[in-house]
Amino acid sequence: MEVGSLRERIIISLLIYKFGEANVETEIPITEPEVDVKLFGEPVSIKTITGKGFSGVKLIWTVDAQKAKEFRETYYPHCDIILIQINWGSVGGFYYIPVEAQRKLFDRIGRNRYIKLPKPGTNPRGVEITKEALSSLVKDNLSKVIEINWQKTKIEYNPYKRWVDYWRED
Repeated sequence: MEVGSLRERIIISLLIYKFGEANVETEIPITEPEVDVKLFGEPVSIKTITGKGFSGVKLIWTVDAQKAKEFRETYYPHCDIILIQINWGSVGGFYYIPVEAQRKLFDRIGRNRYIKLPKPGTNPRGVEITKEALSSLVKDNLSKVIEINWQKTKIEYNPYKRWVDYWRED
């Protein structure tokens, strides 16, 4: 979850760079369960995945089985999604999935094929959008994609050194 928060900040910074601070609202109340940022006043959820497939993307983070079931029974897409697919050494993408595409698919396939509940007795940490649903959404004609060829660059970085040096300053 912490890695996801860091990735969200990087994407939000890109949105600020591209669209300007005045058009990107970052102070989102904690009561907004899915919204990570508002872009031009519209709510957006930022999701990231690593690998070739489209599975494991959380709609909400919870370990409570009852809350997961309640979520599935009350959920309806209400914000756009920016999905970043990181696929090291190959092609992934930066996907924009509008809420209209999500609602169209949700209405067509239903909540049970759209939402994957955690398996009882496991610790998956959340409720996911199904692989079927996400794969369909990224291919939808309303969705947009910028393909990215993900190449790793070796960077020598020691986060401890940075902070030790900082604490040494007067």
